[in-house]
Amino acid sequence: MALLRLEAAQREIGAEVILSSISAAIARDERIGLVGANGAGKTTLLRLCAGLDEPDTGRVMRAKGLRVGLLAQEANLDTDFTSATSVRDAVRAGGGELVAVERRLAELEAAGAAGVESAEYGRLREDFEARGGYSLDVRVDSTLSGLGFTEADWNRPPTEMSGGQQTRAALARLLVSELDLLMLDEPTNHLDVAAIEWLENTLATRSGALVVASHDRAFLDAVVERIWELRARRIEIFRGNYSAYLGQREERDARARKDADTRAGAIEREQELVGRYRSHRKYSKMHEHEARLEALKEQVEAAPTRGRSRRLTLDGSGKERPMRSGDVVIDLEDLVSGFPGVPVVRTRRLEARRGERIGVVGPNGAGKTTLLRTIAGELAPLAGHIRLGSGVHMGYLAQIRRAAPAGATVIDAFSAATGLDSGPARSYLARFLFSGDDAFKPVEKLSGGERSRLELAIVGVTAANLLLLDEPTNHLDIPAREALESFLRETAATVVVVSHDRRLLESVCTQLWVVDQAGAGEVAEVARFAGSYRDWRAAVAAGWSVATALATRAAQAQGAGARNRPSDGPAPAAPVQRSRSRAGTTRQVLSKDAYRRRRQLVEEDLTRLGLRKSQLELALGDSSVQSNFVELRRVSSELADVDAALAQAEDAWLVLAEQAPR
Repeated sequence: MALLRLEAAQREIGAEVILSSISAAIARDERIGLVGANGAGKTTLLRLCAGLDEPDTGRVMRAKGLRVGLLAQEANLDTDFTSATSVRDAVRAGGGELVAVERRLAELEAAGAAGVESAEYGRLREDFEARGGYSLDVRVDSTLSGLGFTEADWNRPPTEMSGGQQTRAALARLLVSELDLLMLDEPTNHLDVAAIEWLENTLATRSGALVVASHDRAFLDAVVERIWELRARRIEIFRGNYSAYLGQREERDARARKDADTRAGAIEREQELVGRYRSHRKYSKMHEHEARLEALKEQVEAAPTRGRSRRLTLDGSGKERPMRSGDVVIDLEDLVSGFPGVPVVRTRRLEARRGERIGVVGPNGAGKTTLLRTIAGELAPLAGHIRLGSGVHMGYLAQIRRAAPAGATVIDAFSAATGLDSGPARSYLARFLFSGDDAFKPVEKLSGGERSRLELAIVGVTAANLLLLDEPTNHLDIPAREALESFLRETAATVVVVSHDRRLLESVCTQLWVVDQAGAGEVAEVARFAGSYRDWRAAVAAGWSVATALATRAAQAQGAGARNRPSDGPAPAAPVQRSRSRAGTTRQVLSKDAYRRRRQLVEEDLTRLGLRKSQLELALGDSSVQSNFVELRRVSSELADVDAALAQAEDAWLVLAEQAPR
């Protein structure tokens, strides 16, 4: 039996139809993913199911006694939640009936033997135990911890927390509640990677039905078993997770295109026959084909409309081509980032080389945004050095979007930021889905997704060869995220991106900068991880951490230093490390034999690496590699490693030239 059923439900706002003839059902324990472009009506449908809104026509039928909970995108908290003395108490109150039963049991126990021996006490205690009442506190604590709250946060009043923290607390309360149907609207918006993975495991094993609207494709793959797609105000249902839906969607669209072509051909033939029989005055035949023609036209009208969908275009055309930067784009040494008197994150030594695509990951509050703002020049370093390479032109997308002048329209804000005239500005904005009257919308009236598209347009039009992006997928729908990923994979610019979008990290980034704190209140540290996002999560499961990575690197550096120290007297040294400036340095002159041996080794390295680079570049152009994501990622990753090794070999050759015997 269905917990909830929609029958021809329609929802309108003014003269605009948001949802049309929606018919679907939610079964017990079913896990459904709700997908669609921004503005397709996902939130509206969730509100209809939750009973917060009513359909204008049609109906929504719910099972008797159905317990429903809805998490909105932005927390709209009730007075019971905000008046709680602590976040933990507010979350624990989600136990509802269990908390009431617990209170009544305490009252009966306080009444003495008469209360404890009563039939009511026995019945309530049995019910309390069967429903897991004795593990309620354990569930509350594990849920708060899983969603990223420290124990120090548990005792803070909800009113002292940020909007994102309040939304996480509201999610925790729903997870503790006994609900038959849980509905979540973009639940991963305020979660870091660890919290998202915890939530995935929790929802996958939770009893009860689930409907979740999300643009997080990895999350949908892990959690749901059916997809509801909202498109053109209607709903279509697909079996399987998000990846399975993509294949089915493509098949259905191909079939719909083929059917449309078939109908168009049939209509053309019938029109030709009607005209022919009319000219020959064979009216009975003419009327017969007119009837067929009308039937075909009715089929066209009844068929779902699949108009050309508007997609974000990020192909790099229409802008000035960025100049080539130096080999080293960013060099960080003993950098401390933060605010006056409040150090947040320390970077011992990191560098980004030309063309690298680096993901910055770590828990919320660790300092990822602070590090990026320091590199971008918005924050002054508290200590250490930042060096940008020669010819570097930076494009920076902040997580907190810049404030537009009061009354400014989209085209005003874009022209002011880029210097483009109205004509070129409108043409470029159209590629970011601001066409027609949309270009004249006031910026303060834009949705989160529209604001993100405007900021991307401003960054995208600049001739930047270094892109610093802080949560660029925030508020973007799935097609826009896919367009952004494609652009970042293909751009020649160096990319440093802070993101919790695991699909973007996996498909775009070839290495990670991992930010983490050793303990609460301590300054975070940054370590490089040479591998993909998936490789990093596997390494973390095997015991990798920022602390161990930094300790290993320090031990290696110390060992290298010990090996290079002279023992009984000066010994020839042949440094092969990169050196940014060789001016004024003293180089040890090698003997002829030592020089010849080392030159042979370096030449062999240059030949071997150059040959391998050519092979990998040819492989990247192979259609079979391009169509195989796993192989494409492997080849791209190896090519990046070979490029780095080749650069080191070239530097070694230059160093060796300075050590040549006179």
